[in-house]
Amino acid sequence: MIKIVVGVMGPGAGASAIDLTNAYQLGELIAKAGWVLLTGGRNVGVMDAANKGAKAANGLTLGILPTRDTSAVSDAVDIAIITDMGNARNNINVLSSDVIIACGMGTGTASEIALALKANKKVILLNENQESKVFFKNLSKDSISIANTPIKAIDISRKFLGDRY
Repeated sequence: MIKIVVGVMGPGAGASAIDLTNAYQLGELIAKAGWVLLTGGRNVGVMDAANKGAKAANGLTLGILPTRDTSAVSDAVDIAIITDMGNARNNINVLSSDVIIACGMGTGTASEIALALKANKKVILLNENQESKVFFKNLSKDSISIANTPIKAIDISRKFLGDRY
């Protein structure tokens, strides 16, 4: 049976302390659910925090890297996919995820959410940015859900996954 892959997308260097705390907890919860965590794979921000949380709970982590440079891979990534595609790798992140959780907000995260909506993927927003919530919810009421906590984001993920969970 194919594994469930949950993508956690979020800012790198611009991540807030709340984003990092939420990302770490998301990683733990994803691992405890038996799902695979997919991130951008780098050793900064939401990517690194989510990977560390998943590894703390003995989860499997997958990092989709934008460049050939492996020196910036998170130590908590089990499988690194080298794309050398820059931001175009965001489409791989989205298409390879069964559910996308946007933890925090930045330009890269916004692009991943937009790509997910174009691909008819379900997206959960977990951030403090009210403007982004309104903007993305107006783009696709049926595909965007709002979560205020990592636990709520996982509960919504379970609903989205339905029988696969």
